[in-house]
Amino acid sequence: MDDIIKRYHFKEGLNHEFEILDLEEILSRKKEMMTVAHRAQFYHILWIEKGSGTHYVDFSPVEVEDNTVIFVAQNSVNKYDINCNYQGKCIIFTNTFFCKNHHDLQYLNTSMLFSDLYQTARFKISMQAAGLKALVNAIETEFIKEPDSAQNMILHNLLHVFLLISEREMRKQGFKELAPSANLDYVVLFKDLLEQNFRQEKSVHYYASELSLSDKQLNKACSALLAKTPKQIIDERVVLEAKRLLVHSNQAIKEIAYELGYDEPTNFIKYFRKHANATPSEFRENN
Repeated sequence: MDDIIKRYHFKEGLNHEFEILDLEEILSRKKEMMTVAHRAQFYHILWIEKGSGTHYVDFSPVEVEDNTVIFVAQNSVNKYDINCNYQGKCIIFTNTFFCKNHHDLQYLNTSMLFSDLYQTARFKISMQAAGLKALVNAIETEFIKEPDSAQNMILHNLLHVFLLISEREMRKQGFKELAPSANLDYVVLFKDLLEQNFRQEKSVHYYASELSLSDKQLNKACSALLAKTPKQIIDERVVLEAKRLLVHSNQAIKEIAYELGYDEPTNFIKYFRKHANATPSEFRENN
């Protein structure tokens, strides 16, 4: 349907659900598509060697500068600046490509590069990070080779090393990540479950019960790590989806209400106004 946010799935017919693309070339060919808000079903790494503009990820502006790397998680609604001028590479990949085992999946879900526990990850490419450029070149060299039985694993391993070195570089540049703990495990599991169920389930007790926790334990974990209650986190996720649909789709407000689990549109309007300080119509008009 034309009235919902565009979803872009991975291109069919490739040997792997992985690509490395020239940013300047892809933007010149598909600018009209990429400068409209869209929900991509894959991860992005934007390697900006030269450029300026603003990349939007779920209403948050990410400034684009020379020599920056930007990481965008799958399913984020993102939009390229219509006046953008980027030179560099874009690496895209899916869970299917990267996650060879449970540890790979756990890594992606908790990495500072893609976790929604943090803001959109970005860092400057420093002289000390010159090795990353060599890795990007190695990835591109491997990608354009004639496919064989080893190519998938070689690309996977090169990408994994690139991500690990990127995390190291972010730490060097002052990024503070959450320390491993039982509370962090609970919060990650809670947010994963929330992503699957927020349209139907909005009660803290449901999520605590599904995780075999008491409401008090879940509240303690969220408050300790994020200074938010589980109810605040649930509300933020519902409101974010509502904002996405209000701004990036032409769906009627009552259709959005039904999609988010509200049988009565008036209840959705009251809920949205309480958390966004505007009615859905006002928010849509102002954005």
